[in-house]
Amino acid sequence: MLVNSPALPQGYAARSPEPEDLDALVELEAAYQRFAHGSASVDRRAVASSATGTGSWTRRQLVVADPSGRLVARAAIHDRAAGRVVVELVVAPDEPSADALAGALLDWLAHEGVALAAERGLPSTQLDASAYADDARQQRWLTSDGYRLVRTWLQMSRPITAEDGAPEAFAPPREGVTIRRVATHEDGSPVAADLQAVHRVLEESFADHFNSYRESFAEFVQRLREDPGHRWDHWWLAEVDVDGQTVPGGALVGSVLPPDADGVPGSYIDYIGVHRNARGRGVAKALLHTVIRDAAERGRNRLGLEVDADSPTGADGLYTSMGWVTTYRTQSWHRDCATG
Repeated sequence: MLVNSPALPQGYAARSPEPEDLDALVELEAAYQRFAHGSASVDRRAVASSATGTGSWTRRQLVVADPSGRLVARAAIHDRAAGRVVVELVVAPDEPSADALAGALLDWLAHEGVALAAERGLPSTQLDASAYADDARQQRWLTSDGYRLVRTWLQMSRPITAEDGAPEAFAPPREGVTIRRVATHEDGSPVAADLQAVHRVLEESFADHFNSYRESFAEFVQRLREDPGHRWDHWWLAEVDVDGQTVPGGALVGSVLPPDADGVPGSYIDYIGVHRNARGRGVAKALLHTVIRDAAERGRNRLGLEVDADSPTGADGLYTSMGWVTTYRTQSWHRDCATG
């Protein structure tokens, strides 16, 4: 039984998700995606990890069954970092009590978010929720619960062809710029100093970006390792020459996308950042060329990423010039809650 249960309509029941719920949760997510933006691409491994597997331990979550026992909603709050919790809410598109369920679940999520902040000894926390840009229903629920729309994100994809793997496909990095994978030990585990360099570069690269906040090294690594698509050999460092000294100037963290309808996996760019001191030297383009070639060599058929529609660096223009297209848009909605 849940310690704090939401006030659901009569006949509906909330409980913690169980491994046996996986099929129903995948179908719930797929139905929601089709309703919200016209198509569905659900990573079954990611659903399993976040609901009951290795990614579930930082989440407080529940599923809701209707009077017939069918799972019709899922709610989760992810304790991502100090002062920030990620809110997840999915309600079946055909659910007649959707409005009432959403209101009850958003109340529960706010309660749990405040509790997490209080456990960290914080006076307040930010609730960070998402909605598809075409999902007026979710946007209405968030607005009613005190959230505000703060950002729009472009979900972009680029096809990968065999030609992308050719040695002459891309120009080499500029003089003084070197791209390499994160180093590993003989057993395949990563060298800690390189992981710390990636974290440091990304933290400092995004310091002047929207909603930047500090995430500890331990939280950063643990969160990314929870992704079923995580691979150490998809992490890259860009090193630049500064006054005769080689220093980290950029970093890219990638992962593996599950097979598509044709049975072919893809690659994904989780993070790419260039330190302010290394900008203007073609570092971002060199990192992108490297990961495109890597995807081609691995037989991947697509390379996805997310970018701020109002990026201060104009990153979306760079991606468009290199073959990426926007497949759909998502939104960030925020609500600030005090623990007192």
